[in-house]
Amino acid sequence: MKHIPRKRFGQHFLIDQGIIEGIVQAIAPRAGQAVVEIGPGLAALTQPLVERLGHLTVIELDRDLAQQLRGHPQLTVVESDVLKVDFVALAGVGAQKLRVVGNLPYNISTPILFHLLDAVDVIEDQHFMLQKEVIDRMVASPATSDYGRLSVMLQWRYAMENVLFVPPQSFDPPPRVDSAVVRMVPHAQPAPVDSMLLSEIVRVAFSQRRKLLRHTLGRWLEARQWSGVFDLQRRAEEVPVDDYLALALKLG
Repeated sequence: MKHIPRKRFGQHFLIDQGIIEGIVQAIAPRAGQAVVEIGPGLAALTQPLVERLGHLTVIELDRDLAQQLRGHPQLTVVESDVLKVDFVALAGVGAQKLRVVGNLPYNISTPILFHLLDAVDVIEDQHFMLQKEVIDRMVASPATSDYGRLSVMLQWRYAMENVLFVPPQSFDPPPRVDSAVVRMVPHAQPAPVDSMLLSEIVRVAFSQRRKLLRHTLGRWLEARQWSGVFDLQRRAEEVPVDDYLALALKLG
């Protein structure tokens, strides 16, 4: 029976064989690796992955799709909302870190990225299909319009690159946006900052991105009675990631 894509799950199924092969090449899975796929859907990516791996864990929210996937002997199916999955527990006590892959639902892609940030210590790398505009924000440099909270928070913990462009016609139904695949590799020695503190600094800084920081972050620092040195005569988008990290370290 043909599966009808469900809008509320943001389902767009990958059908372009050339793109699928390109994604698998970018991931370069090897037998025995611990890989988790988010949103396997109709198994377009799942099948070539499991052929190379021997076994694959998949996370699928759609009950009908999860039921179909359970018929595959080489899959472990976790039927759940990915935002409720404990990736640290999924990694278990094994010596291997997780490789996480998937065509992320576009309506909740940013929350998924932040959810995985909490489990970054048990992750080897991540390869995700996302809206191209989201990836542009993830990998953006300072002093560009795409640079923002997402850029700072993710660049703190990951080295990232856009590895593949994916046009709308690669999907059924085609989305109204261009897509791309991002590779995310956790930094071996990230700055040891408090993630909640950094998140708050960045949220305040970008709350009014057109204003100079003295109007936003400056007042926030005053309220904390902080008297250190930080150039507030800049806009939030002009401040490099390392400057935000240095401030978080001083405040922590």
